[in-house]
Amino acid sequence: MMAMRHQNGHNYSMSLHIDIQIADEVADSVEEPPPRAQLQRWAEAAWQGDAHSEVEVALRIVSAEESRQLNRDYRGKDKSTNVLSFPMQMDEWHLPADLNSDDFTPAELADAHSEEPSVSDAHWQMLGDLAICAQVVAEEAQQQHKSLQAHWAHMLVHGMLHLQGYDHIEEGAAQRMERLETDIMQQLGFSDPYQADAELTNTSVTDLNS
Repeated sequence: MMAMRHQNGHNYSMSLHIDIQIADEVADSVEEPPPRAQLQRWAEAAWQGDAHSEVEVALRIVSAEESRQLNRDYRGKDKSTNVLSFPMQMDEWHLPADLNSDDFTPAELADAHSEEPSVSDAHWQMLGDLAICAQVVAEEAQQQHKSLQAHWAHMLVHGMLHLQGYDHIEEGAAQRMERLETDIMQQLGFSDPYQADAELTNTSVTDLNS
């Protein structure tokens, strides 16, 4: 799907593709996840890269048991969680794993790294994988008195920012990430997700599981 971004007085197009998989167990346990168009719109809003990029993200909507297994295997935490992020390690050329500089002519490589890239230039990026647990998202939305749609949007935005290198380990970084998430959510028409959390549980971005 193409989205228009405004940069330096010009409109440029960026393309974001989400490969969505829904675990079989999810359909029988919780309300159906948001439609693909909504998921893609939320992911596009969270993209912080340049406006010439073509970006791919793999999103798997998992059951509580699969989330618990992934969380245990990769983070050492034996419990299900709302969203897990697995960033792709990109090389300096920002090429997919199955490509290298030998696949391009010198002119194409020079063009891709010029300071003033043309509108048609694309820096292909496979950002990584997200695993969102539908059951946990539904439970948290109810506990925090949020709409299910708002919490889905927040978890996708939160995961997308993790794929781009944002984290909430240190206080300063956590505050920057929280402000950015709030700005994105408000641009999407939602309220500050952390304000609602604070009123109920006195939580912040540092308390999110991802």
